[in-house]
Amino acid sequence: MIIQENINIESFTTFKVPAFCKYFVKVNTVEELNEALDFCDEKKISLLVLGGGSNVLFTKKFNGLVVQLNLKGLKINEESHQHIIISAMAGEYWHSFVKYCVNHNYGGLENLSLIPGNVGTSPVQNIGAYGVEIKDTFNSLLALNISTRKIESFSNNQCEFGYRDSIFKNIAKNKYIILEVRFKLTTKNHILNYSYGAIKEELNKHKIVEPTIKDISKAIVNIRRSKLPDPMVLGNAGSFFKNPTIPLYKFKNIQKIYSEIPHYILSHNTVKIPAAWLIEKVGWKGKKVGNVGVHEKQALVLVNYGGGTGEEIYQLSEQIIRDVNKLFDILLEREVNIII
Repeated sequence: MIIQENINIESFTTFKVPAFCKYFVKVNTVEELNEALDFCDEKKISLLVLGGGSNVLFTKKFNGLVVQLNLKGLKINEESHQHIIISAMAGEYWHSFVKYCVNHNYGGLENLSLIPGNVGTSPVQNIGAYGVEIKDTFNSLLALNISTRKIESFSNNQCEFGYRDSIFKNIAKNKYIILEVRFKLTTKNHILNYSYGAIKEELNKHKIVEPTIKDISKAIVNIRRSKLPDPMVLGNAGSFFKNPTIPLYKFKNIQKIYSEIPHYILSHNTVKIPAAWLIEKVGWKGKKVGNVGVHEKQALVLVNYGGGTGEEIYQLSEQIIRDVNKLFDILLEREVNIII
């Protein structure tokens, strides 16, 4: 295990902005992870665990230890008549894991194809797309308790999943490091979810009437590639903001002015509004400010056009939040973790 000092880890993040840290180490085993934690204790410094670098924005130097979790491996834990429980180590790249499952006819994750990041960070945010969230197939996970150094198991209920939320963003934040995640997937009689219009359109385009999980995965990959910039080409972290949930009375007031407002009714008194629609309505879609801006095809995505800094992207997000709040009285919440 080699600990590096005062380096720029920009290449390990998808925003591709300067990302300096006091110390950096890549760990390949739980033993090395414990050594890294010992180093933090000895130096009395903060710890930042980096997965795929797809959900973090550096606006200044991190004066602690950044640990890149490189734990690898897949294994089958249990098999039954039509289900399988498969585990993936935290350092596995999410899309590669989804492809593995799809290619082996394990159903349940196909709608989450091409989401950037690693397996270990997927439960933290309860990642989701096209009508599916991690919690739908999540079985359990193993995490290292930073204080006790013991490995603990968390069930689906114990993770307290919510919309882009979990216990690891709340009371368990910075207290655990996720090592391994287990999913319960189908091996036959798959429950397919292709109710979203974009998926249906993509399937119809290829004249697919009875889709397989491979068909759905491929359709979603095509949709995402057509709408979202490749972080290898254009620095970004995918969706920057959460879709806000607002009271029904507030939604009705907005609807009086904007009858076309898209929405999803969650309960008798709460409604979810697409953040992208709000951002577009205040004029930010496709707008560029210096070296950064809002993507021309997807208003949820903030991009680094080259030479941008984390501070520039952060200030852009501040302007967007202010403008949306001023017009709609809705306060957007960032999905991305900010090093500030």
